[in-house]
Amino acid sequence: MLTIKRLSHDEARILIDGARLKAEEIGIPMCIAVTDESGVLIAFERMDGGKTTSVVIAQDKAFTAAAARKATHDYNTVCVPGSLAFGIHTEHDGRISTVGGGLPVFDGEDVVGGIGISSGTPQQDLDCAQAAIEYYTEKTKA
Repeated sequence: MLTIKRLSHDEARILIDGARLKAEEIGIPMCIAVTDESGVLIAFERMDGGKTTSVVIAQDKAFTAAAARKATHDYNTVCVPGSLAFGIHTEHDGRISTVGGGLPVFDGEDVVGGIGISSGTPQQDLDCAQAAIEYYTEKTKA
């Protein structure tokens, strides 16, 4: 029997709150997706003005981060012609994201979910995802 650690809906909302605060600070309305440890969507928010194309992109970033247990930008650095990872972005019907802005959420050594952000530049998306992780850690570990 397996015991699986997983984000709750309330914890997913904390991550979204943290991302939204950073997005408001930088003035970029974001699409924010949070998944469980296997990449299944738990919660989503499209801020007023978030790009319609970013709805799916944010979800794919969160899926990738959780299911692959690594940041999406880690794939970006190795998904180049000649690399053994080139073409990974075509897997899972194209759901594997290589664009910055997706981070796994950890509880100790365990990945318990993923967060994906989209609507800004990849760096802005990543900054919001990182801010969400930091906010989550502050609120749940205090």
